[in-house]
Amino acid sequence: MTGVSPFAPQRFPALPPVAGLRVAGAATGLKKNTEAYDLLLAALAPGTTVAGVLTRSRCPSAPVDWCRKILPRGRARGLVVNSGNANAFTGVAGDRTVALTAEAAARLLDARPQEIFIASTGVIGNVLSEHAIPQRLPALADGLADQAWVDAARAIMTTDTFPKGAARRARIGDAEVTIAGIAKGSGMIAPDMATMLSFVFTDAKVPAAVLQAALRRGADRSFNSITVDSDTSTSDTLLLFATGQARHAKITHAADPLLRDFRRALEETLIDLATQVVKDGEGASKFITIDVTGAASARAARRIGLSIANSPLVKTAIAGEDANWGRIVMAVGKAGEEADRDRLSIAMGGVQITRNGQPVPDYDEAPVARHLKGRNVDIAVDIGIGRGRARVWTCDLTHDYIAINADYRS
Repeated sequence: MTGVSPFAPQRFPALPPVAGLRVAGAATGLKKNTEAYDLLLAALAPGTTVAGVLTRSRCPSAPVDWCRKILPRGRARGLVVNSGNANAFTGVAGDRTVALTAEAAARLLDARPQEIFIASTGVIGNVLSEHAIPQRLPALADGLADQAWVDAARAIMTTDTFPKGAARRARIGDAEVTIAGIAKGSGMIAPDMATMLSFVFTDAKVPAAVLQAALRRGADRSFNSITVDSDTSTSDTLLLFATGQARHAKITHAADPLLRDFRRALEETLIDLATQVVKDGEGASKFITIDVTGAASARAARRIGLSIANSPLVKTAIAGEDANWGRIVMAVGKAGEEADRDRLSIAMGGVQITRNGQPVPDYDEAPVARHLKGRNVDIAVDIGIGRGRARVWTCDLTHDYIAINADYRS
């Protein structure tokens, strides 16, 4: 590792408790560094509903396969997450490890194995002993508490340099509900349905199908709109649990007006977590916000934005504080979406550089160069052909990214 991200907060946020949830995180010796936190256990109240979005990688981990199988039931009583070993590309042995872990957690939480969700993150291809996690769970269960957020967030970290948490309040009718969650991610970040790992909890009482619709919408506007290095993980998992402990008017369908503020707060929480992942991007020194407008559709705008965000040439130019806007033109052109070079407009740091396919008269690069020296970089691109818009987030690409990943397994 090359040090803590320059965007790391001074302290972990003070997340509120969520009624019906108890969590624990600890260092249990699963990692080479036996003092590093590596295991999380969450206990959820009976009746908890769950929604999730999972990686679309064709080489998913064993825990992803397990979650995909049990998600349609829509019920959850527990969550087990380990870091240091992805349990991916581990064949039948990996599947057995997941099954035994679910059975062990179910016994501790008086639940069914099919109500226990599991996630893993770390090195791919290393087989973990099938009893390694089950034998560590009883001690973790003894430490379950309603506000052990920072321990839980630390337990899911790999190359992360700081634990990530976020929370919001929302109203459903006359009642206030809480939304709080944690995330991990630093490298191998180009989510395709979710981010590397994120777990969000609410005390609202929401049917699983309604929860799923809200989560999918929120994920598209948050985790599916970030990238660090264009690599989609085998383990991408985003789960949302609703314990149902809050007293509010009954929610009946996904378009229920009572959910308007809940959807707002959920999306804000997810964006907060997703952008923290980008700010902790491996080796990152710049946090980049890219706004695309005037595209043929919102989908096209996001694809263009991600094309810019994933371009090594754009990312290295920003790392070097070089206002080379021609690389943005290149990235728009390769996105595979409709574009017209004679309508393209580009701005950086609020300074208009091109308009309608031409550099603006008397363009002065000096204020753009000053903007690029800061930690936060803003890029705005107008395609000029439609009304589609999207915002995506990324970071720069520095020498430290190579150093971190060259030494990852050692």
